[in-house]
Order: sequence, then structure tokens, then C-alpha cells
Amino acid sequence: MKLFVGLGNPGAKYAGNRHNIGFTAVDRIAADHGFGPWKPAFKGEVAEGRLGEEKVLLLKPGTFMNLSGQSVQAAMAFYKLALADITVFHDELDLAPGKCRIKQGGGHAGHNGLRSISGMLGEGYGRVRLGIGHPGHKDAVAAYVLHDFAKADQDWLDDLLRGLSDGAAHLAAGDGPKLLNAVALRVAPPRSSDKARPEGKFEKAAEKPAEKQTEKPVPVAEAPDTRSPMQKLLDRFR
Repeated sequence: MKLFVGLGNPGAKYAGNRHNIGFTAVDRIAADHGFGPWKPAFKGEVAEGRLGEEKVLLLKPGTFMNLSGQSVQAAMAFYKLALADITVFHDELDLAPGKCRIKQGGGHAGHNGLRSISGMLGEGYGRVRLGIGHPGHKDAVAAYVLHDFAKADQDWLDDLLRGLSDGAAHLAAGDGPKLLNAVALRVAPPRSSDKARPEGKFEKAAEKPAEKQTEKPVPVAEAPDTRSPMQKLLDRFR
């Protein structure tokens, strides 16, 4: 079994916050892949289902962000999971909005949810880092992450969530690069050659007939007139 943990704060007040993008991600996976209903368990909510060949438990801790480790530890102990079986979805200030990166182990970089989990379980679990951008100054961070996404963010946010859902089975199977590829195809889809080049532009240029070249006459130097005056006069009357 794999445990996918979405980080956030419980309650309608926080539902649309940037800090809750982890909750939003696992909600999207549950909805798109036919998981069972969310049920209270492990000091939070869980939903069970399958992603490809893997049985997966989705968890949204209900302990508030800075106590997330309590909920994750309870689920881990109940199912006797290893740290390598756990992946945490969380907001990432150091990534531009819509960017996604994966990481195995490492520090918490000041994230209160990761700090709590690492403090109780260790650092060897996986992370899916979901970029929300940075407000520009550290004093503005708290207000920024606890504020709802703007309307202008909705397009890239939806693309990111679709990509995460598309690649969720790859992540459950341990293939992180394929998850990142699925996200990239949604967030920054490749342009086809037809769209990159105006239709018919080069074909029409090839069909255009070459301009006809007109040859200019090459001037020919005249031979000098060696006739005598008398000969010139007689030649005029011939």
C-alpha cells in the first residue's frame, strides 16, 4: 500500500488557501480515479482506492498544518508502512506558480507541515512540491499562503491538478519522472508544427514562379571610320 498525504488546514475558512494546495491535489486524485468516500480516521480524513496496480490511501490531516505529523504517524503505524511508501503533497514557495518537483527525503525548508512530519517520522518520505510562488518578502509569507488563490491563478492551477491526476498512477508505481511529464503536458503542452508555422506559408512560396530575367544587350564598340572625305561623299549618294 502507498500513502499519499495532502497538506493543508481543515475547515471551509482555509479551503481555497494557497497553503491548502496539498488538500486540493489529493481531492482531485480521489475524484478522478473513483476513490471511495472520504471518511474520518487517523485524526483526519481518508479515502481508499487504486492507482494502476497499487492500492493507495489518501490522507488529509485534520490537526492543522503544524501538527500534521500526528495524523501521518497514526496512519503509518496502523498499516505498518515504511517511509518510502509515503508521499506528501505540499505548497512550495520557492517554485514558480504551476511548477512541480519531486524529492525523496531532505529538509523541511521552514514548511510547518513538513517540519511536523519529519520531527515525528524522519525525513525519508517522498514529497511532491507544488509551486505557488513567493510574495517577495519573508514578512509577507504568512498572509500570502493563508490567502485564497486569485482568479488569475485558476487556469494554471487547474492544469497543474489535471497533470497530477494524469500522472498519479505513475507516482504510485514509483516512476516520478512520468508524473512530472504528465504535469508538463498539461501546464506547458508542446506546440504542433502546424501551429508553429503558418499554414501553407512555405508551400506557397515554393509555388511562386521565378521572376523572368531580361537580358540587357551588351554594347559593341564600333570600328573607326577610315574613309577619305571624297569616299564619304560618294557613299552618301549610293
